[in-house]
Parts: sequence; C-alpha cells; structure tokens
Amino acid sequence: MIVRLTQKLGKKIDASPKKSYPLDDNPLADWSAHLFTVSRTQFILVTNTATLYSAVLYGRGIPDGGRFLDAMLSTIREVLDDDGLSIAYQKLIAPATATVYFSKAFSRSVTGSMNDHIMGAKIYLGEADLSPHETSFKLNCTPLSAIDYENPRKVMQALCADRVNER
Repeated sequence: MIVRLTQKLGKKIDASPKKSYPLDDNPLADWSAHLFTVSRTQFILVTNTATLYSAVLYGRGIPDGGRFLDAMLSTIREVLDDDGLSIAYQKLIAPATATVYFSKAFSRSVTGSMNDHIMGAKIYLGEADLSPHETSFKLNCTPLSAIDYENPRKVMQALCADRVNER
C-alpha cells in the first residue's frame, strides 16, 4: 500500500517521505492524505488516488505514522462499509496493508481535487456542523473534473465491482 503525504501531514506524524512512488498496481491500495484545520480543529482528508473517493478523520491524537495508519484504515473501512463496499475493503485494501510505504504526492490533479474537497469539507464541518463521517459522504457525492465530472462514489463503486469480480 502506498500512502502519499503532504508536507504538512508528514511533519505532524514525523514521516517526511523523500521519494514519490509510482501508482500501486492495485488502485485501491494507493491513497493520498492532507492535513487541514477548521475552527482550530485538525482534520485529515484521505483520498483514493485513482477514484478521489475520500474519508475525513480527526487529526487530534495522531502523533505518529502508526497511529495515523490505524485511524486512516479504520475510517476508510467505516466509510466503505456504510457505502455498501465492505467486500472491497476486505478483499482489496486490507491485504495490501501488510506493507505500507509513505510517499510524496503523486500529481497536481489529485492534489487540486483534494483542495476542492477541503474547501467543501470546511463548509460541511464548520458552517453546517456535520461530523467527519457525514462530511465524507457529502464529498463523495460531489462531481470532480479530474474524473470527468463523475462523483467519487460512483467511480469507486465501478472500480470495486470490476476488481472484486476479477478475484
């Protein structure tokens, strides 16, 4: 599994990658993560690099890479479960967690889409007072230009259906 960290998040968890890895062969095992703040509360946006499917979690209480990975995987699993994609987590993501590499960001289009998600998340978390979990679902229903104006939820569902059926 590859987890692509922004410099800001890398500094927080004391894991500053020096190298940028190519995309993982398994698109569901390649995630990008960014730290942001809303009303003095830290949050982390974790986004699948291929589908832009995202999950939001609290940044508080995550001082190192190990705790970050535990919280990240737990949150991804919860969001996928509630989206009816638990089989994809079990078959495609969980096995990939045996080996995790931290990497630099992959592309500007992914980073730009994550920035768009963060702008939306700030509204949902701050003004609408939604939970990180509810915010994740709102973000995953938002069309993005990087995936041809589809929403990340539909793209993730299609990818999961293809990949699970391959196995």
